Amino acid sequence: MRNDILSGELPPGEKLRVEYLRTRYGVGASPIREALNRLSVDGVVMRVDQKGFRVAEVSVAELDELIKTRCWLEETAIRESIAAGDDAWEEQLVLSFHRLSKTPRSADQQAYTVNPEWESLHRAFHLALIGACGSRWLVAYCEQLNDLADRYRQLAVRVAYPRRNELDEHQIIINAAISRDSDTAVEALMDHYHRTAGIIRDSVDRIS
Repeated sequence: MRNDILSGELPPGEKLRVEYLRTRYGVGASPIREALNRLSVDGVVMRVDQKGFRVAEVSVAELDELIKTRCWLEETAIRESIAAGDDAWEEQLVLSFHRLSKTPRSADQQAYTVNPEWESLHRAFHLALIGACGSRWLVAYCEQLNDLADRYRQLAVRVAYPRRNELDEHQIIINAAISRDSDTAVEALMDHYHRTAGIIRDSVDRIS
C-alpha cells in the first residue's frame, strides 16, 4: 500500500476503504487498519474524523517545505560522504549509477509507466551518494524525506516524460562526487531536486 501511494497508483485524496484494500492486497481487515494507522503517522495517509482514511493531499506549500528540508540535510550528508568515502564507497557509487543508467526509466517507452526496477535502483543511487556520511540517523532522515518527496517526483515525471533527461543530471552529480568536488556535487544535487519541484509548480492543476 505504501508503495502504491508513493508511486501515485493510489492518488492524492483517494478514499481508502478497508473492504476495497482487503481485496486489493489479499489480507485481512486488521493488518489493513494497522497499516493505515502507521501510514498516517508517516504523513502519507490522512485520518478523517468519522470517515476513515484518505491518501494525503499534495500541495505546493508542502512540496517547498520538503525540498528545503531535504536540501538542508542532504547537503551535509553528501559533503560528509565525499570527505570520508573510501574506495569501497566509490566503487558502490559507480556500480549503482551503472545499473541505473542501463535500466529504462519507464516500463513503456511511449507513455510513462512506473518501472519498479528503475525506482529501486534510483533510490539505491541516491542513498549511495550519502552512504559514507558516518551518521545512520542522518541517512534515516534523508530516506524518510526521500519517500515523502517520492509522490511529488512521480507526479512530476508523468508531466515531464520523456522531455527530462534525468540520466544526464545523475551523471553530473556522480562525476563531481567521484572527483571529490563537494561544491559542484551539492550544486548539482540541489538543482536536481529543484528541477523536479519546478515541474510540479508549473503543473499545479495536475497535482491537486
